[in-house]
Amino acid sequence: GTFFNFLGCTDIICCILLLVAIVGYIAVGVVAWTQGDPRKVIYPTDSRGQFCGQAGTPNENKPFLFYFNIVKCASPLVLLEFQCPTTQICVEKCPDRYLTYLQASTGGAASEELKYYEQFCVPEFKNRKKVSDAPEVLKDDLCPAMLTPSKPLARRCLPAVSSKKGVIMVGNKTTFNDGKGHERNVTELLEGAKKANVVLEARQVAMKIFEDYTVSWYWIIIGLVISMVVSLIFIVLLRFLAGIMVWVMIVLVILVLGYGIFHCYMEYAQLKGQAGSDVSLKELGFQTDLRVYLHLKQTWLAFMIILCIVEVVIILLLIFLRKRILIAIALIKEASRAIGHIMTSLLFPLCTFFLVCLCIAYWASTAVFLSTSNEAVYKVFNETECIYARTTCNPETFNTSNVTKVCPSARCLFAFYGGESTYHKYLIIFQIYNVFMFFWLANFVIALGQVTLAGAFASYYWAFKKPDDMPAFPLFSSFGRALRYHTGSLAFGSLILAIVQVIRVMLEYLDHRLKAADNKCAKFFLTCLKCCFWCLEKFIKFLNRNAYIMIAIYGTNFCTSARNAFFLLMRNIVRVAVLDKVTDFLLFLGKLLIVGSVGILAFFFFTQRIKVIQDTAPPLNYYWDFFSEDLERNDGSPERPYYMSPALSEILLKGSLESSKSAESQE
Repeated sequence: GTFFNFLGCTDIICCILLLVAIVGYIAVGVVAWTQGDPRKVIYPTDSRGQFCGQAGTPNENKPFLFYFNIVKCASPLVLLEFQCPTTQICVEKCPDRYLTYLQASTGGAASEELKYYEQFCVPEFKNRKKVSDAPEVLKDDLCPAMLTPSKPLARRCLPAVSSKKGVIMVGNKTTFNDGKGHERNVTELLEGAKKANVVLEARQVAMKIFEDYTVSWYWIIIGLVISMVVSLIFIVLLRFLAGIMVWVMIVLVILVLGYGIFHCYMEYAQLKGQAGSDVSLKELGFQTDLRVYLHLKQTWLAFMIILCIVEVVIILLLIFLRKRILIAIALIKEASRAIGHIMTSLLFPLCTFFLVCLCIAYWASTAVFLSTSNEAVYKVFNETECIYARTTCNPETFNTSNVTKVCPSARCLFAFYGGESTYHKYLIIFQIYNVFMFFWLANFVIALGQVTLAGAFASYYWAFKKPDDMPAFPLFSSFGRALRYHTGSLAFGSLILAIVQVIRVMLEYLDHRLKAADNKCAKFFLTCLKCCFWCLEKFIKFLNRNAYIMIAIYGTNFCTSARNAFFLLMRNIVRVAVLDKVTDFLLFLGKLLIVGSVGILAFFFFTQRIKVIQDTAPPLNYYWDFFSEDLERNDGSPERPYYMSPALSEILLKGSLESSKSAESQE
């Protein structure tokens, strides 16, 4: 009679705040979707702000962006404006040869070389009558002075780099003609390409991962289904063969890690003597093609060392915790028995996973639309000193403006997407709000899943006659209670966690901005803050999870539940610290075994691809709060009997007695 004694709705103010915040979030999404244009992310943009490769436009069959002079992209201006100070046009294909305009124009307008060269000139070039007037053509930026062998990368034509015996080459050459009679080293092309690609690298990684998923999504789904089925079978078998399953699982984890160490060593040995495999990770730097790292000895050596450390740590933990593992097995068996009476709990995490995916999808789409809701901004670019440099300009009236008179070599080029309206000024606020609401809603969904499962398992545990005293549909009953009475409490707990997570994101951003600075004091202070908030987030997650269990049992508000959960844990600190963590460790080994096995299968199935396989097995660590509460409230007498099974109570009481004796002997 003392359990599930709900007094009414809890934390109503937080419930109202959540509803208002959701309405505001929807409004931000609607505004972003009406103003944004995702094409700005998908397609590269030429100097006139036109998309390359977009259907229904003159550039429909020109998917690649070509830089007139990639060497100019090495300018520090790229880092300031995220744009190369050179003309950029959309082309059908990237150049595949070295060629200068002077060479192409010597054969006249009918020459094959000039016809090939024309596709890399601006459209106005075809209207010129004199093609032999090279200085005028180059001065007006109608054609590039030179072409170099290039390959498309993120739809940009960048130098086709190759290496022979440690010598960097472009198109099998170490030098090139710049079209002005000078021989230059290809390393200048590489510097320009690196700066041109500085804004693309992170997005390129995301795009490659996205492309991999688009071409292999059905195999990934098969892998997820296999992982889920194996997880369900694993949990069902735990009910009947908990002891055997746990020890078999431990042995298999050790064997899987051992095979991983062996495989890394074989890859490391196979790369010995191969050209380029001795390059260090530091020398290679960040590469958008992650497969490049698999051709380095240092990569496999690092993997082997990490796996060896994990293997040794697991073996040592098993040696020192061998006695506690027996108690943890009893807890797992009891949890598996509860799942046997509430089979819907095996599928409920899929509902939570689906809702979290919806939160991620809404956040990602809103972020993309917000980031692409700017207008095209054009700025003055000039190679030499100019008072108008980096000022905004209008490309339609630029040639008749005063800028061309003061700075004859200046050009009005597309710089970026931005704007000066009120909406554009508050875009950063909308982005921060988008991130904050994502954390809040994602944490709320996870909290709803936790309190629903806690309530369902509590109805099993606190039923003296199992399953006669249980509700007909314990999971759905618990879900209804959570939404009807405790939406505010869940919103309160998830709000606190979301605030901490947003602060951590801001600290990471500041840390990224301070990397180039030389202020050691600021870096030390920032590192301390990051460490403190990381610990705070872990503590809040742990406290929230146990507070939700108290909410599910007693129906109290969040603060009261958190306080009761905290003091309950403190009174049973030894049991919680040892048994709960040992159980978590064993469950982690089970997840590691399933995820590792499917991951190895995916690694061999997909040629040199890394795939993340998520385990959808429901968490089984809700029970320790029930056990602690049961041990505190009851003593096993006929008047106050334990709700747990006799076998489990015998093991727990024996473990508690041993812990007490150990503590007394230490004193």
